[in-house]
Amino acid sequence: MATRHGQNGDAGTAELPTVVPFSLSHLTRLSWELGSRVVDDEESTRHSEWEHADSPRLLSVFRVTSDTVVLRMRTPVGRERFYGAARMDLDAALPGLRASSEWERVETPSNNW
Repeated sequence: MATRHGQNGDAGTAELPTVVPFSLSHLTRLSWELGSRVVDDEESTRHSEWEHADSPRLLSVFRVTSDTVVLRMRTPVGRERFYGAARMDLDAALPGLRASSEWERVETPSNNW
């Protein structure tokens, strides 16, 4: 995934919506076209899906390579936003999502990692 470097040479940073109870230090925002193609690919495996308690948001996590995940956030109005991240970064952040009272896991797929 490509990143754009700013004036100080730092890679541009993407952020998850504030309603998500964790942040990832190396997160890349993907276009809708690229994100939807990646998660629809036969090699992509859904890891989990999480529903927000107070709003119609849905967070889906997909394993797309052995070291890369894609997060898909469905907004309250039905838009999809995609983010790419390292699997090890997500693994470190998932306990925060599991512990959150605002998010509930709604699907347990057969192919967990």
